[in-house]
Amino acid sequence: MSIRIGIFGYGNLGRGVENAIKQNDDMELVAVFTRRDPASLKINTKNALVCHADKLSEFTDKIDVMILCGGSATDLPTQTPEVAKLYNVIDSFDTHARIPEHFENVDKSAKESGKVAIISVGWDPGMFSLNRMYAGAILPNGKDYTFWGKGVSQGHSDAIRRIDGVLDAKQYTIPVESALEAVRSGSNPDLTTRQKHTRECFVVAKEGADKARIENEIKNMPNYFSDYDTTVHFITKEELDKDHAGIPHGGFVIRSGVTGANLENKHIIEYSLKLDSNPEFTASVIVAYARAAVRLSKEGVCGCKTVLDIAPAYLSSKDGAELRKQLL
Repeated sequence: MSIRIGIFGYGNLGRGVENAIKQNDDMELVAVFTRRDPASLKINTKNALVCHADKLSEFTDKIDVMILCGGSATDLPTQTPEVAKLYNVIDSFDTHARIPEHFENVDKSAKESGKVAIISVGWDPGMFSLNRMYAGAILPNGKDYTFWGKGVSQGHSDAIRRIDGVLDAKQYTIPVESALEAVRSGSNPDLTTRQKHTRECFVVAKEGADKARIENEIKNMPNYFSDYDTTVHFITKEELDKDHAGIPHGGFVIRSGVTGANLENKHIIEYSLKLDSNPEFTASVIVAYARAAVRLSKEGVCGCKTVLDIAPAYLSSKDGAELRKQLL
């Protein structure tokens, strides 16, 4: 039987989830829910419905898991706890500093409804989180380093677009090459947030908007830009569409550690991603965890989970015997 999926929100991530579902034979898209006029939305799945968000409660017997594709700044903190009252849910909440708070809110809602909620699913938080955990367990005497980019951050770009006077924006996260080289050398440098990355913003301001105020709001935004050297460029919509149409991203998780009686042996564990499309890859991770959510729910599990809580086998469409034969 196919896993029946709903999508709430149909931006870049929602479209990515739709495409990812098509690559998984054990899944089907039942409906896309939107706050826009459903008639204005054209999706790429022939038999799926497009419904207004106020119809969410009408599909509880038709959908196994709801994938939430809103933004972390203002959508998911309220949407995920609310939708978890009705469905098993997955979100990609990526404001790292607020994940504990978000977890508590969603956990309460999901436990009350008997549903499974998996939050902060993607590549960071997500796949990078797993690699930090594995590497730290293997090399307890060592240090973690995470570098993002160069690439477009969807969450940071979304946060800029929500500033009054901003028409559109793209934000690039850029690793500082000298810091990356120092980590790979095994010297275990102490690096501040500002020493590891810079942020570069390309912003289209609305006509008559106060650009100085917009730039100040960006550079001083907590959890997003205030701890980084940030450059803001104001450009035209035409320039943004021509020069910044893609959504590439990637990065590195590195654990530098030592072993031996005298800690004489150095080891480097490195996991890297190079992504043509940030939302398409994020969506692919989310869809794998949607499978896990449904399996956990069938086992009677409820409450909020993260990628750190879920065994890898729950993500795969293959059974245990196949996995042991092919991957061990």
